[in-house]
Amino acid sequence: QVQLVESGGGLVQAGGSLRLSCAASGRTFTRYAMGWFRQAPGKEREFVAAISWSGGSTYYADSVKGRFTISRDNAKNTVYLQMNSLKPDDTAVYYCAADLRDYGLLCRTLACYDSWGQGTQVTVSS
Repeated sequence: QVQLVESGGGLVQAGGSLRLSCAASGRTFTRYAMGWFRQAPGKEREFVAAISWSGGSTYYADSVKGRFTISRDNAKNTVYLQMNSLKPDDTAVYYCAADLRDYGLLCRTLACYDSWGQGTQVTVSS
């Protein structure tokens, strides 16, 4: 198993930026694709972005494409989500997740991910 801890959430005005971090435990972190999801009140958890084990491939939801950037630093066992041009609709709890298939392909469905963080709240005011 991999333990994940998110940080970096907070309150920001529309148009602002935040960077989320996800620190992972475990020596095999570098083998895993990673994803970010979010869940707004009363809504289902939805895919935001994913990154391959090497960092060479990324995949985004249409709603965040061009505004959000996922990246990883395997030396630090950390995945990041840079969020720019934030909108009130981006308000949600953001979760980091690990796909524990070694060198797995990018995936946007919840079922692909085996380990989840506790989430970090992002609130965008209008």
